[in-house]
Amino acid sequence: MEEMYALELIQKGKRLDGRKFADFRTVEITKNAISTAEGSARVKIGETEVIAGVKIGIGTPFPDTPNKGILIVNTEFTPLASPEFESGPPGENAVELSRIVDRGIRESETVELEKLCLAEGEKVFSIFVDIHIINHDGNLQDAAALAAIAALRGARLPKLENDKIVRGEYDKPLPVAFTPINVTVAKVGENLILDPNYEEEKILDSKLSISVRDDDRICALQKQGRKEIKLEDVERMLDMAIEKSRELRKFV
Repeated sequence: MEEMYALELIQKGKRLDGRKFADFRTVEITKNAISTAEGSARVKIGETEVIAGVKIGIGTPFPDTPNKGILIVNTEFTPLASPEFESGPPGENAVELSRIVDRGIRESETVELEKLCLAEGEKVFSIFVDIHIINHDGNLQDAAALAAIAALRGARLPKLENDKIVRGEYDKPLPVAFTPINVTVAKVGENLILDPNYEEEKILDSKLSISVRDDDRICALQKQGRKEIKLEDVERMLDMAIEKSRELRKFV
């Protein structure tokens, strides 16, 4: 019933919580939320809550990028966050969310991976971004991406002694060049809305997650949903994402 009511409201130009189509719910960011991580952030968008932590280690570079550090994003959906989530290894949705966040960071060249090389072809810093869903009330893509970039911007490289990490001691900030912001634009009929909540996500025709860099460059796109998106709608979505990204970036 709630979903049908949400659909009826959107068709009339309204939303369940009274927001306009281009409005986000209240956004809150708490930086350095985990004292044992090299960087962390807790993000709340309405009742959706996500926490991201950055851990840094030393590893072997990939063969095709011998002079670059490693960046890996993982997401965990815990049953406590939503009745829809199950225990066990990451499912399809968790893997897709990790890819959306990873692609936005990687394609925007946010982390200067060349500066994380310790010995070309042999030893580099490895950056692990772990995202945990605390409560799911819609729009996990934007909340997770916002938590990840806030955590990275506050992360510090650990001190090294004899090529080993000294935990709890830091050398310098993680080299972060940009602040990509992910904005997901949802399509319901002929209407485009931002920051869909849980009930609204149930009635979406499709949605497009758009990662936007500081210079308004579009870095990554991820389409979800059962219906196609017309080219003219994509253009409108991009414009909405660019405008909203400028607003959200101020929180980071």
